[in-house]
Amino acid sequence: MADSTALSKDSPAQVALVGNPNIGKTTLFNLLTGLRQRVGNYPGVTVSKKVGVLPLPKGTAELIDLPGTYSLAATSLDERIVVDVLSGQVHGLPKPNLVVCMIDATNVVRNLFLASQIAELEIPMIVLLNQWDLAQKQGLQIDIDSLEQRLGVPVIPCVATKKASATAVVDAIDKTLVSPKQLKPIDWPEAVTEATCTLRADMPEGVSESLSDAEIHRLLFDANSALAERLDWDDETRRASVEKARRIVQSGGFNPMAAEPLLQYEHLNTLTESVVNRAGELPKQHSESIDRLLVHRGWGLAIFAAIMYVVFLSVYTGAGPMMDLIEWGKGSLQDWIAPMLSSTPMLQSLVVDAAIEGVGAFLVFLPQILVLFFFIALLEDTGYMARAAFLMDKMFSWCGLNGRSFVPLLSSYACAVPGIMATRTIEDPKARLATILIAPLMSCSARLPVYVLLIGAFIEPEHGPFVASLTLFAMHFLGLAVALPLVWLFNKFLLKTRPQPFVLEMPRYHVPKFTDIAWRMWESGVEFVKRAGTVIFAITIIIWALLYFPHSSAVEEVTTQQFIAVQGLTLEQIQADEDQAAALGQAIDSAYLEQSWMGRMGRTVQPIFASAGFDWRITVGVLASFPAREVIISTLGVIYSLGGEVDEESHSLQDALKGATWHEGPLIGQAVFTIPVVMGIMVFFALCSQCGATLAIIKKEAGTSWAVFSFAYMTALAWLGAVLCFQIGNLLG
Repeated sequence: MADSTALSKDSPAQVALVGNPNIGKTTLFNLLTGLRQRVGNYPGVTVSKKVGVLPLPKGTAELIDLPGTYSLAATSLDERIVVDVLSGQVHGLPKPNLVVCMIDATNVVRNLFLASQIAELEIPMIVLLNQWDLAQKQGLQIDIDSLEQRLGVPVIPCVATKKASATAVVDAIDKTLVSPKQLKPIDWPEAVTEATCTLRADMPEGVSESLSDAEIHRLLFDANSALAERLDWDDETRRASVEKARRIVQSGGFNPMAAEPLLQYEHLNTLTESVVNRAGELPKQHSESIDRLLVHRGWGLAIFAAIMYVVFLSVYTGAGPMMDLIEWGKGSLQDWIAPMLSSTPMLQSLVVDAAIEGVGAFLVFLPQILVLFFFIALLEDTGYMARAAFLMDKMFSWCGLNGRSFVPLLSSYACAVPGIMATRTIEDPKARLATILIAPLMSCSARLPVYVLLIGAFIEPEHGPFVASLTLFAMHFLGLAVALPLVWLFNKFLLKTRPQPFVLEMPRYHVPKFTDIAWRMWESGVEFVKRAGTVIFAITIIIWALLYFPHSSAVEEVTTQQFIAVQGLTLEQIQADEDQAAALGQAIDSAYLEQSWMGRMGRTVQPIFASAGFDWRITVGVLASFPAREVIISTLGVIYSLGGEVDEESHSLQDALKGATWHEGPLIGQAVFTIPVVMGIMVFFALCSQCGATLAIIKKEAGTSWAVFSFAYMTALAWLGAVLCFQIGNLLG
């Protein structure tokens, strides 16, 4: 039993905030903790952990915002975390001293189902009747005193957006921590009690001692409990023991898969009888008439398409000015610092080309992430996101995904980083993982410079604007066309996802609370910078080192002599001519790149890409563009002695590519960039995982092994696509 000592500063009480999804739990959490909150992950899993400091009259408490769930039937990772936290099974996190269970005041009995399940864990509890104002508008009459007496715990009417409610909740938490009260649990019939004892007796000794009766009920009643994943118990033996226990429940006259809800609701109906009443008829809900339009097969899809267009356009172009500002700031800082370090070229390159470039490489994604999560939070808080998932479910269900995958995949067309972060709205962990694995295949904005350069140089001049536009469309569509059959294969053979019905509760429409939206944007931005940013920065430093070293001074001397011989000028004459001096500098940079470790790697692996028609220069561009696809433009500019300041519309770079020929091998003297090669390069960039930021996010969201798998399968797929383009193109002439 907790006492006042639990409120000491040295050992703050642990208070868990639980409730159904879309019930206002996070709004209350933000109101109670304000800026005193932190976001992380639970140990060993990718589920977000939100903890805030809750000031109390007698000290402080740690308030834990647990994932929203309808019950403790732990079939997903989020739901298992709720059970594990409440059971004290999370390493480094003690069992909560108190549970604050938020329920919908307009649907008391159904929402008390979760509270009644938690009661079996024997944790003190407070019940919050949220949306109290809406319940009163609907004519509901709830006798708070009688409900408190029957439940055995404090019951607090609440409107999560009101400060007055927050004050009442804080007072109730403070009092209940000093004088704990537990919700009256259900009295199970004899068959369930016997089945529970039998299942416990069959467990290995260590497992039996670690589980409460409430956790054993999860194994008994849940069809595929995620709780089993953390038990040191052989799967086959466990399944046999569970089946034996379920037969005992069945012998008592109950269907074991339906016994819990039937018995729990019978218990709850008895507890709330004559306590919850309605005065008059239920008023007509506005959401019903709105849904006739928004979930209509025709109009609903049209409205959805319009909303998604606005979201996509905002992520794609709305974030543009801020991204340009970040790019400008990065460039200005580089220009300001470079002269200060000119006396030490290596340090100058490290700071300017690696450190500042590395920071800019992940900060430039931040505006897109903030814009995307603004819209996701807005659509979720209004209640529309659930309708969107319902509309799109049929489009994705055949390949094992559900409607919630649509927004992350659409967002990935702007940038896969925020798209992958948006998969957090997908409750099924396997569907979420499958969506993460194919999100990088969507043709993000970073691929566009590659398409524009090659289409502008080779497709449009030869075949006209119509074919050029068609080619650009095909490149954007290619990723989706490959992704859906691929995710079907993943779900069937790799993830082995079982077909599951897409069950979704349509939440009521709400006016969004913009402070909550701002919190979501802030949390997503901070999390990206802290977690993905460090990985992206490290990758940038590594790539810089591979491009810079060994940087022998002999390279500069030889290149200078060759340049003098070709130009027929003296070194003094070259240095006196600004254009000639710039051309010499570009030739030296090109020679350094060719002799760098990256250049040598390009020549080493070039035979692998020979079947796709790539020469060593294209291969170096491919390798150097690993941190970000668009880097190939500046890399090709350096390789062809044009400098790194060229862009996809530079005529000088386009002309250099058109005039490029093989310098060695059986194709010596022939053009490097033929139409089959050009198509192969575009297909390679459409399918390859050349984005350090994306891999960093996959590592953060799904783990290192899946990030490695994503890189490996996409690289193999891209290579195969490039080879097919080149070989088939050559066969067709």
